[in-house]
Amino acid sequence: MGGYVLLDRIGAGGMGTVFLGRSAAGRRVAVKLVHPQLCEDEEFRVRFRQEIAAVRRVSGAFTAPVVDADPDAEQPWMATLYVPGPSLAACVDRSGPLTGPELRILALGLTEALREIHRAGVVHRDLKPGNVLMAEDGPRVIDFGISRAADNQQLTVTGNVIGTPPFMSPEQLRSPRDVTPASDVFSLGSLLAYAATGNGPFDADTPYMAGYQVMYEPPTLDEVPQPLRAIAERCLDKDPAARPGLMELHDWFRALPQTAASGNSDHTTGPGEHGHPDDPGNAVGTGKRAIPGASTEPVTGRGLSRERRGRRLTRLLTAVGTAVAVTGLSLAAVNAFGGDERTAARTASLPAGWQPWQTTLRFGSVPDTAMDLGPPGCVPEGTVLYCGGEGFTVAKVDAATGRVIWRSGDSVQNAMPYGVRNGVVYVAEQTQGEFRAAALDTATGKRRWVRDSPNGDSIVFSGGLLISTGDIQGFIAYDTSGKELWQSPKAAFCEPLSLAGVPYAECALAGQPTTLLRLDPANGTARKLAALPIGSKSIGQSGGTPVYAQPAAAANQDGEIESERRYTTLLRVDPRTGAVRPVPLSRTLRGAPTLLGDDVVVFAQTNGSVTAVSADDGKQLWQRSTGMEGLSQPVLSATYGRIYFANRIGRVVALDLSTGKELWRTSAVDILGDASQDWAPSVALVRDEIVAMAGNTLSSVGPDGPTAQATD
Repeated sequence: MGGYVLLDRIGAGGMGTVFLGRSAAGRRVAVKLVHPQLCEDEEFRVRFRQEIAAVRRVSGAFTAPVVDADPDAEQPWMATLYVPGPSLAACVDRSGPLTGPELRILALGLTEALREIHRAGVVHRDLKPGNVLMAEDGPRVIDFGISRAADNQQLTVTGNVIGTPPFMSPEQLRSPRDVTPASDVFSLGSLLAYAATGNGPFDADTPYMAGYQVMYEPPTLDEVPQPLRAIAERCLDKDPAARPGLMELHDWFRALPQTAASGNSDHTTGPGEHGHPDDPGNAVGTGKRAIPGASTEPVTGRGLSRERRGRRLTRLLTAVGTAVAVTGLSLAAVNAFGGDERTAARTASLPAGWQPWQTTLRFGSVPDTAMDLGPPGCVPEGTVLYCGGEGFTVAKVDAATGRVIWRSGDSVQNAMPYGVRNGVVYVAEQTQGEFRAAALDTATGKRRWVRDSPNGDSIVFSGGLLISTGDIQGFIAYDTSGKELWQSPKAAFCEPLSLAGVPYAECALAGQPTTLLRLDPANGTARKLAALPIGSKSIGQSGGTPVYAQPAAAANQDGEIESERRYTTLLRVDPRTGAVRPVPLSRTLRGAPTLLGDDVVVFAQTNGSVTAVSADDGKQLWQRSTGMEGLSQPVLSATYGRIYFANRIGRVVALDLSTGKELWRTSAVDILGDASQDWAPSVALVRDEIVAMAGNTLSSVGPDGPTAQATD
């Protein structure tokens, strides 16, 4: 079928039969072959074509992507990536309800999957135990056969109700044409209740009775353990507007118990055991809504200070003049889209002996009390990379082969390299709640010296290493040998920044404007440059001029993820006079901004939309939808005049810098490792070689993408 050998029948549904297939190269896929009786229905064919188009827009790590299809064949078919693993229904039937840590992983995975589905403009409409596969690296949501694109509502006809009643929403039963993403949230609540108890909250003897209960009766949740029960109650609200959003649910699920004992216990230690998440007395921490019944102990680990970690990552990246990105890469490359004319006549500069490679770096895990230093990533120097992250030993990697030259440190530590100078690689370390800045010998990996870094804020500048002490001492600068060069007193709440080797300090209280200071590299003397609007984000420097992106006045900076923030203006700060020149954008733009070279600022949204504007006048240059959700911060190849993005499931895409035209893309990494969805993988350039990290995996691809050839 379509070039795939069908090996076995693995399932069937209302739309068709599903077979295990194998491509000529040995890749396993799930081939859905449409039932013959539907092939003559032209309305069905229209719906099937649109289903394929909709699913192609979904590329999350917790869904099964479409790899091939032919909706116009005599008997239409489509092939998705085969996911080895039983369904949730089979797991519960065989082994009983899921326990605390299993429930937490399932809940987080399903939330991520729905986020990717909804970002693509799709409502699944049949989220049930049989449509969730339990793979080794997390759940996968499958069977978009009855989903619909949000912009094709006319295909849902009166009286044509699609779904499984015990897991459907009231509005889906009442008015299928009006179904929104909130319907999937309702189904998620039913699904998690089933996973926790083995019974759905609206189980009945007949589908009609189940539908009646969904619409008019409260859910049966007595056996669901707290605090999951309270979350399920919120999801199962009959009013779609009262249900929580996926971002809110993700935060609650991250705080679920991580041990089997606590996961199955109905005992809760927080105030308001059966309280409402909005009740002030039931909040865990400050300023955030919390799940009912959660512990009043501080939530630690990867959930802490995400905004601050993001700012720290930006400083580390600009310190070395390299874009260490927010997403990952793939090695097994497919789907070449062709290169540009400049590429054809160019000889790539690659490390001698280079060939595509893939290396697993992470071993072990960090304690839950650890705080993140930022996403894993690498700092390049010459033809090697220095890589680290959460649960990594710091590794020196040969960029030609992927061979690990040396490892340094403990596998349970948090360590992130952020600069290389004069035979020393500088590493931010965090172990047992303590932050340090360490200097490692680039030749051997042995530690030369270490200094306390109370806030974890350190940057490399032209004179050496600059550390924020977090107190009245301010910043302390050290040379390569660890000798103190100078101290620069400062007010509280200042963080170091390096632009083109020049040290700066950003000082701001929460919710207050940012004061930008320029530090003299020779003695640390601080000079106030400018006061910048609240929330202004440093995006790099253009011709020696610091450039910031100013958010929209109405933007909720605490509630929006970085890749969805809105920006209205670029700010160019004169490094001598401090004069700020605003550069209004032609329209408000969403996305994480990055300055590429001196001329172009790129805004990348979570849904894969990329917009490029002029850094000089703010005018839009081009806009492109990549179809890849969760795009990274891009890296620029000035030699080739193109930019590279990657996403967290390991795809890399190359765009022409001047036009936004897609040149090529790669397939996903096969093995990402655990917790890959909590990390923001990274990408860097070694000459013309593209190297990126997705999950546990570091991979390499050449500038010609899928057609890249090994060097002699």
